[in-house]
Amino acid sequence: MLSRSKASKNAFMPTDSLIGKGTEVEGALACEANVRIEGKFNGVIESRACVTIGEHAVARSDISAREVVIAGKVYGDVQAEGKLTITPTGQMFGDVLAASSLVIAEGGILNGSSKMEPKKDEQAEALPAVDMHLLETEAG
Repeated sequence: MLSRSKASKNAFMPTDSLIGKGTEVEGALACEANVRIEGKFNGVIESRACVTIGEHAVARSDISAREVVIAGKVYGDVQAEGKLTITPTGQMFGDVLAASSLVIAEGGILNGSSKMEPKKDEQAEALPAVDMHLLETEAG
């Protein structure tokens, strides 16, 4: 039997969500925990954790998450705060709106455009400081 303190700690821990093979869901999915789709999903997926589209899954969805792994088929745009991975069996038909890292394994398909920008703090470090006074004197 669990003690009261262990039970209350476990009650607030996020749990993974699964949409299993043979299951079809339509609508909007918003969650704090990891999500794995093995069936069919039509709608919007938003997660603060990782979204995984399984090898036999089909998602007609715009996906926004911390990390996204595509092993099945995705028809829609993806926005990842961290890494977007398309595995050898993965197929994505849509645009990568944001990702700090994009990995497409050999055999993986991305049919769309991708846009990657460094985080704002990384942009500031990457650009050297420019003395505007020097530019004005050189220009004439």
